[in-house]
Amino acid sequence: MNKLVLIILAIFLPPIAVFLKKGVGKDLVINIVLCLVFFLPGVIHALWLVTK
Repeated sequence: MNKLVLIILAIFLPPIAVFLKKGVGKDLVINIVLCLVFFLPGVIHALWLVTK
């Protein structure tokens, strides 16, 4: 998957970017919870996972 596309997805749709990078698992659940609590932590978590 193109890294630029994943970064753009991480900014606008963080759970989808995490799903495409890591699949279904604990990282996806953590990201969904962070997005439900407040959107910005979910974006930061997704960007961290996509770029590492």
